[in-house]
Amino acid sequence: MRSRGSSNRLPNSGGFGFHSRISALVLSMFATMATIYVAARMWQDAESRVYLIQQLHTTTALGNSAISVDNKLKVEACREQVHKLSALEMDLSAARQEGFVSKERSENGSTHSKKRLLAVIGIITTFGRKKNRDAIRKAWMGSGAALRKLEEKGIVVRFVIGRSANRRDSLDREIDNEHRQTDDFIVLNQVEAPEECSNKIKFFFVHAVESWDAEFYVKVNDDVYVNIDTLGATLSAHSDKPRVYMGCMKSGQVFSEPTHKCYEPDWWKFGDAKSYFRHASGEIYAISSALAQFISINR
Repeated sequence: MRSRGSSNRLPNSGGFGFHSRISALVLSMFATMATIYVAARMWQDAESRVYLIQQLHTTTALGNSAISVDNKLKVEACREQVHKLSALEMDLSAARQEGFVSKERSENGSTHSKKRLLAVIGIITTFGRKKNRDAIRKAWMGSGAALRKLEEKGIVVRFVIGRSANRRDSLDREIDNEHRQTDDFIVLNQVEAPEECSNKIKFFFVHAVESWDAEFYVKVNDDVYVNIDTLGATLSAHSDKPRVYMGCMKSGQVFSEPTHKCYEPDWWKFGDAKSYFRHASGEIYAISSALAQFISINR
């Protein structure tokens, strides 16, 4: 004889078995779906790897050989430079449209449309030196039609000067008036001062190489007489050399004693601190186009 309690447990036992079968079925379905998903991802990853390898081989033209990390970095660096170049070209085009072109370049036209000049000569001058400039104009530089005729022969000559520390004062006005009469100045947008002489010469080369396409760029002081014919012949004899720095080359002792009349405050910068690096005397020297462009790029 079965008790009521035992008869009530039988249906419950059957229900538990039924639910167990459903759970097993659901788990089987989930397992199957997971297997399919993992297999699909693995197949997709395999296809992606094959595609990337094919593209890599095609791009680098290395066939079946592996590309090194260095080569990959070079490829990426080239792509980055291409993007930068495109951006610079857009900026340059915009600047041209807005009229940011130097006067000399506008007058002379494109540097590639005319014959390349032999030399651009910059005569370094300063305020209060008009008598020197007039003497140079009469002696060897010329003015007006004579100056233009010299340019037709391939040599451009300009006086180089900066601006007064007190902008638009009488010193600036005197130079502006003289320039209107002679039209033979390069007026740099920097302060005219003895301590700025090195920067002044540097920016002359920058301005000259951006304004004229020449074989050589020459720096001259405003107390030097230049024989144009001799200078032209000397420069022409070296025009086949890509990098030229020529002049009266010298070295000399560096004096580190403050009491010496030729005391060099920066004596410790010069190699062994005993002699200057070999260099051209400052009165006149010439550099080739490649060196002038190097100065311009690394201004």
